Amino acid sequence: MRRFPINPGIPVIIILAFIVVAIFAPLIAPHSPTQQSLPDQLKPPAFASGGSSDNLLGTDRFGRDTLSRVIYGARVSLTVAALAMLVSATLGTLLGLIAGYSGGWVDAVIMRIVDIGLSLPYILIALVFAVVFGASKLNVILIIGLLLWPQFARQIRGEALSAREQDYVALARVAGCSPARIVVKHIFPNIVPTLLVLCTLNISIVILMEAALSFLGVGVPAPEPSWGSMIREGQDFLIQRKWWLAVMPGLAILFLVLSMNFFGDWVRDRLDPKLRQV
Repeated sequence: MRRFPINPGIPVIIILAFIVVAIFAPLIAPHSPTQQSLPDQLKPPAFASGGSSDNLLGTDRFGRDTLSRVIYGARVSLTVAALAMLVSATLGTLLGLIAGYSGGWVDAVIMRIVDIGLSLPYILIALVFAVVFGASKLNVILIIGLLLWPQFARQIRGEALSAREQDYVALARVAGCSPARIVVKHIFPNIVPTLLVLCTLNISIVILMEAALSFLGVGVPAPEPSWGSMIREGQDFLIQRKWWLAVMPGLAILFLVLSMNFFGDWVRDRLDPKLRQV
């Protein structure tokens, strides 16, 4: 089957735009995301009838500026995604390397835990843990990070199994290198490309999980803006045709997730020798 080349230009520009917006949110946002103004509640966007240039994307039921909340929501989503990915990638890589290089009963025990983790419904388990431990940004990061590590562990374990049979590992053993040194100095550098691909392909899953938890009311707590909670608040007003309350954060999720997926596919194609030759 013919593969069409992926152009990363537009996805990279969109991702960088979201990152810049998240970093410089206090300078870019026209208003405070938590400042209420009841006389200005439920104002439509500036391009719609009855809109105002003071609130380019309208306001919510408390008169808070939608554009400012979307901008600060980018900071929340990207922060949670980056830290949760750090937790899952670190834990999954560590256990995958241990399982792949050690083999035997250590490998069997770790892989059975991975099998159990992969069989769990992520959103349901995350919802249960969020309800038990409470809604907070730190809890969301830990919950998502601890749910996604099995995906990293399985893939990294396969790479470690292949690498430990290579000649350079055998030479390191003959030279008297310890197992820890072999793993850190010789095996880990060779699995970094795989790790990068896993991170780029899974970060969109983290963004969607955070949005889903916030939508269900057990994610990032109010009044801190989150795209998921903004969609939840906006759905109550869809029947009143206050469409911008849910559409604007929904579009932000759509563009960011699609861009992450396209970029992840491009990274995979560039780092996979077989796909690069095609």
